[in-house]
Amino acid sequence: MSLVCPARRQLLLGLSGVAMFSVIPSKVQASRSTTGVRSLGFNNLHTGERGFGSYWIDGNYQEKTLSEFSHTLRDHRRNESAPMDKRLYDLLFKLKLSLNVEEDFNVISGYRSPQTNAMLASKSNGVAKKSYHMKGMALDIALPNVNLSDLRDAAIELKLGGVGYYPRSGFIHVDTGPVRTW
Repeated sequence: MSLVCPARRQLLLGLSGVAMFSVIPSKVQASRSTTGVRSLGFNNLHTGERGFGSYWIDGNYQEKTLSEFSHTLRDHRRNESAPMDKRLYDLLFKLKLSLNVEEDFNVISGYRSPQTNAMLASKSNGVAKKSYHMKGMALDIALPNVNLSDLRDAAIELKLGGVGYYPRSGFIHVDTGPVRTW
């Protein structure tokens, strides 16, 4: 036999439902918007080419813009491009939001062909033999008017992949592989 009156029971059930909804992980909640526009801009420091566009509109990746981005981020040594990981663009978009900046990313290295990567790895211990650059999952970047250590810290805080710090060379590496830093 219940000692709680029916009106009070309804109130308690309602409150428990609110409490349960508030602890459901945000991935389940409808907090992720499927509307809006995500735009990025790139300045390829080796080719002088610039690319800008809205790569995501109302929940849909824009294939034409993604293709143009891949061209801008190509291996300039061999003039080869490959599709870049869409998650990389989302990482960069979130990075710009976290830093509250509008500038285009300066790109030092985007996609690398296996031949280019092998050549660079033979000249430097800092180039991984199985680099995420060869999979279209990495970029070496800088942002004008943003301190490189601040850019690194913001990328690490996102916890969306690997972050390498190269202050002597003036860039950070970001990739969509496992979360790690160096």
